[in-house]
Amino acid sequence: MARKGMGGMPGGMDMNALLKQAQQMQTDMLQAQEALKDEIVEASAGGGMVKVKISGDLVIQDIVIDPDAVDPEDSEMLAEMVQAAVNEAIRSAQQLAESKMPQMPNMPGMPGLGG
Repeated sequence: MARKGMGGMPGGMDMNALLKQAQQMQTDMLQAQEALKDEIVEASAGGGMVKVKISGDLVIQDIVIDPDAVDPEDSEMLAEMVQAAVNEAIRSAQQLAESKMPQMPNMPGMPGLGG
């Protein structure tokens, strides 16, 4: 039983060209991920009482706590400020990553790949 060749795909897509494009996209993604390791974003909470620096690949680089933020009677407030600063730093790093990652091209017949 004869099968139709892949060259007969709708739109005349060439599988070799498609494969080459996918490999280039993977290379671009890996380069972007490596570059994110060197990008640092900073977030703060409590009016700057707690500052967090995080890399683009979501590794916390630094946490600075103003001594005035340390109240032995209210450690919960300090914990909330640290949590808020870390969450904001993560959100900022994720936005940075989205902006640096190569966009997936619109590929007909392949749902979920930029379509």
